[in-house]
Amino acid sequence: MIIVLKTNASEEQIQHICDRIEKMDLMAHLSRGTFRTVIGVIGDEAKAQVAPLEALPGVDQVVAIMKPYKLASLDAHPQPSVVDVSGVKVGGGNLAMIAGPCAVEEEERMDRIAAAIVDAGANILRGGAFKPRTSPYAFQGMGKEGLRILRDVGQRHNIPVVTEVMDPRDVELVAEYADLLQIGARNMQNFSLLKEVGDSTRPVLLKRGMSATVQDLLMCAEYILSKGNSQVILCERGLRGFDSYTRNLYDVACVPIVKELSHLPIIVDPSHATGKPSLIPPCALAGIAAGADGVHIEVHDCPEEALSDGPQSLLPSQYEEVMQQMQGLAQLLGKQISPLAGAISS
Repeated sequence: MIIVLKTNASEEQIQHICDRIEKMDLMAHLSRGTFRTVIGVIGDEAKAQVAPLEALPGVDQVVAIMKPYKLASLDAHPQPSVVDVSGVKVGGGNLAMIAGPCAVEEEERMDRIAAAIVDAGANILRGGAFKPRTSPYAFQGMGKEGLRILRDVGQRHNIPVVTEVMDPRDVELVAEYADLLQIGARNMQNFSLLKEVGDSTRPVLLKRGMSATVQDLLMCAEYILSKGNSQVILCERGLRGFDSYTRNLYDVACVPIVKELSHLPIIVDPSHATGKPSLIPPCALAGIAAGADGVHIEVHDCPEEALSDGPQSLLPSQYEEVMQQMQGLAQLLGKQISPLAGAISS
């Protein structure tokens, strides 16, 4: 890191800063310029705490050179990571196509939707058993029964399943049923939950918070990685904006930014990002063109009867059409939609 000193820093203050650095078993390299004096700190940055150094007399600012998300950065892992979701590869040119209803409903409906998305080419089935809702009176999900339905339908159609876990106390339960654990936007900075899924052996889908920066997202991924779980997939699902035409602001630039900074795969969720069926196909294609490692789309066979987020769901026929377009684009870009394997969890 580099410590930039104030223009009026005294020699006593400079010496005190150097002494403080050396007490941390680091080296201080003093560089005097015409207008500014800076001190380069050489050694393990983990030993230096930025806030205490900024409090030292004579210090103007402390600039970190190393990225704070060490495990998520390209410096730690120069090659793109590939996450394995029960045989479905995500990253490194392999695309995840996640589809299904917002919430798990009755088993017959889940079965119909699963059959349709598998026929269209999807490789991961989604459905919420626990639903975080803005209103306490809205449908909150079917809980454990929803987990059972999702797992049984997934096994019947030989497709891995993903569902959201909201509480650290539920991680072990959800991991028994799901192949991929989803951390929703509202829980992106639930650090207790991040640590708990970090202790799990299941891959994790981490959604970007509605007001989170890219660095915020990567730092939350760092929590999971630091606990030993290297199987993390990021998800851009839109930010809270001021234009009410769309549900959120679709930040497709997040995808290439993450690719410049991190080795972790990232997918896009145009359903939550836009909230409008007509906007989902073009935004899904834009995500793949920008370098996304997959697309998350909500699909329901009768949106007007959906218990959650029906207005932003595609019909199975619409999903089939956009899947054909995404397959063509993937082929053009030299990527492939990961085929279904056969090793589905039980």
